[in-house]
Amino acid sequence: MIPRKSFLFGLALAVVMAVLVFASADAKPKKKKHVERASGPPTLSLTAEPTTVRVCDDARVQLLAKASSPEGRPLRYKWTTNGGRLSGQGANTTWDLSGAQPGVYQAVVEVDDGRYLDCVAFSSASIVVTDCPPPRIVCPSVTVSCPDAASENQPATFTATISGGSGNINPNYNWTVSAGRIISGQGTPRITVDTAGLAGQTIRASLDVTGYGTPCPASCATSIPIVSKPRKFDEYYDIARNDEKARLDNYAIQLQSEPGSQGYIIVYPSRKARANETEARAKRISDYLVNSRGSGQRERTGCSNSGSCRRARLRQRLRVKNASSMLPQPARSEMVAPVFCWSTSGA
Repeated sequence: MIPRKSFLFGLALAVVMAVLVFASADAKPKKKKHVERASGPPTLSLTAEPTTVRVCDDARVQLLAKASSPEGRPLRYKWTTNGGRLSGQGANTTWDLSGAQPGVYQAVVEVDDGRYLDCVAFSSASIVVTDCPPPRIVCPSVTVSCPDAASENQPATFTATISGGSGNINPNYNWTVSAGRIISGQGTPRITVDTAGLAGQTIRASLDVTGYGTPCPASCATSIPIVSKPRKFDEYYDIARNDEKARLDNYAIQLQSEPGSQGYIIVYPSRKARANETEARAKRISDYLVNSRGSGQRERTGCSNSGSCRRARLRQRLRVKNASSMLPQPARSEMVAPVFCWSTSGA
């Protein structure tokens, strides 16, 4: 049996040894914990506005790069493009695509913090450049002027005037006429038209100005009047009464076959004519034509058949005069009074 004192002594010794062991453990220096800091490339996003431009408009694009370094270090930006011009090298730059051909263009940005050269962030943006639509073609104001006065057998001139419309266009002039023929000026602003044989007709000159991609028409019309053309039908002197009637019959038939014509009978006195002899002969002729041939109605200046020929629907006139300065005069040496029978076309 172990004595009581020995047991207590041994227990006390064990406690002291344990205290010493723990004390020595606390006295050793503690190791510091190593904290790993974040590392890697910068974060980056790139936006472009607008993404489509037209070559004829303002073709500038705003590029904005949003980047940050994990360690908060300053960032460096490097921009490259395959067309256009850049203004600025920071996070916000302007890309000018003026003058670029239609197509797709790309801008690339690279960002680094200068610590790890092989640790770079990059992003790109694509811009579409489109062509402009062709400008809208506008016709000029086109007018065609007619001649102030036109007559048969005299060339008629038609002139075109254009103003306004789309610029940088060389106009072409294409003329057509409703009557006659163009004798000069086709393809120019002024044409000349032959009027031979066009009495009583209307000439319409139509113009189409081409080169504008759309019709640019104009027209103008002028009338060719019918001009009276006197012509001698017969001439006789002092002949037998029956012969005179036969010749007047032929004259009346000719007048009635030409609606709208006028007839003139000019009776000239002879050098030895008695007083009122010429007037008596003119009265005899008019009485025969009015009463026997139905070719006129007596008027102050002669005879008109506008009333007596209604059944034949004729409108010719017959005038019997003593003299006319507008028609041929007989030779003064003639001893016998001549008679001229004339007719003119027209109302």
